[in-house]
Amino acid sequence: MRISGLASGMDIDKIISDLMKANRIPLDKITQKKSYLEYQLNDYRSINRELKETSNKIGDTMLLQKTFLAKNVTISNPDAVSIKSTSSISEFSGTISVEQLATQSTWNSNKDAYTKGLSDNATLKALGVTGNSITITSPGETVGKPVTFNPETDTIKSFMEKINKVKDVNAFYDSFSGQIVFTAKNSGTDVIKVEGLDGTGKPGQNAMFTFNGLKTERPSNSFEISGFEVTLKQATGTPTAPGPAITFSSTPDTDKVAEAVIGFVNDYNKMIEELNAKIREPKYRDYQPLTAEQMKDMKENEIKLWEEKSMSGTLRNDPTISSMLTNMRAALNSEVTGTDGKIRLSDIGITTSNNYRDNGKLVIDETKLREMIAENPNKVSELFTKTDVGLATKFRKAVDVGQAAIAKQAGSVGAGNDTFTLGSTMKSMNEQIVRFEERMKTVENRLWKQFTAMEMAINRANAQSAQLQSTLGGGM
Repeated sequence: MRISGLASGMDIDKIISDLMKANRIPLDKITQKKSYLEYQLNDYRSINRELKETSNKIGDTMLLQKTFLAKNVTISNPDAVSIKSTSSISEFSGTISVEQLATQSTWNSNKDAYTKGLSDNATLKALGVTGNSITITSPGETVGKPVTFNPETDTIKSFMEKINKVKDVNAFYDSFSGQIVFTAKNSGTDVIKVEGLDGTGKPGQNAMFTFNGLKTERPSNSFEISGFEVTLKQATGTPTAPGPAITFSSTPDTDKVAEAVIGFVNDYNKMIEELNAKIREPKYRDYQPLTAEQMKDMKENEIKLWEEKSMSGTLRNDPTISSMLTNMRAALNSEVTGTDGKIRLSDIGITTSNNYRDNGKLVIDETKLREMIAENPNKVSELFTKTDVGLATKFRKAVDVGQAAIAKQAGSVGAGNDTFTLGSTMKSMNEQIVRFEERMKTVENRLWKQFTAMEMAINRANAQSAQLQSTLGGGM
């Protein structure tokens, strides 16, 4: 039972509230320290997300040789042939003439063998298909595989879907002619064979062309030669009467390669600017994280301004980030021994800024960069992509090592608190807070018991005094 200050006239609620505030000061300090660690944790994880994106981006661009070997290909007749570079180190030129395009094998059911004018939902029985299986041997197969069906329940649509799902052919029913048609998915001279349906197959044909004077064939109209992908689009002659030769030549795609390098440098500059800003961010020691009680007496904009300062400087002079920045700079300042000797970023027009305020940002001489790409794209490629020693590999390793070190400190979303340093500390603080809250309940209950006992004692004294006065007054 709690008795407020009815007997004593004292504001017991306020007295106990003030006493509890004093008792809670150590708890508030633990809570504020925990909030600060949460700010730090969020900052660490935000940096690690950016580092992961950077690592992935490097893997998708700067570690790939094809990024630096992009080519522009000029073709005298682009309607007949297209050529694009896939992995060619050297330049590529010559002539090509197209005598014949590759076609797929087809199989058509005999005319009048099956019913015309049906919808796809008609049954196979209505179409005139009997039995319960057919065997299709696709081009390239030596032994066909059966496709089973029920002519009573399977529709034309479900029959075609079964075939298309399991075979290297495209099947369809032409309602106008009533014919079933199979077309091989791949080109080549092999014939589609069908057992169980009435019809005949027609063989496909290879592409025939003359490449730099060599007459040759391919089973497909798209193929690769010397790191270039060639696609034949139309014949310019016949096998017996070749047409005019089509000329082609390649040059480095300077714009595309330069764009990749410039993008990498810009991303690097942005990253180190943000990381340097973070480790130099001012720390406002007078602005500790607000407690819930403190927020009650503040306006929303006041809370916002306060928290901006209390969240500032959580990673000031952080050794993990500082070490990572050093490793990044060292990686990009190193040299690579390539086919033509040693090469550094400065050799392709990329140098470190002389302004100390830039904290190691890179500066690009685009004219020199483009000249190097045009003159020796393979050399630029080796600088970044050479196995184990290329700058992109070294830089990515520095990023990944830094990311792992931060993860050891701050873990990742969903990680158990016991698996990283800040998590263990925060777990310990949570346990302290729980124990302290229990003590606070005990202290508050004790205070109420003491004040209640005082109130009851005053009540008894008042009652005794009133009784004495009544007795004395009655005797006079």
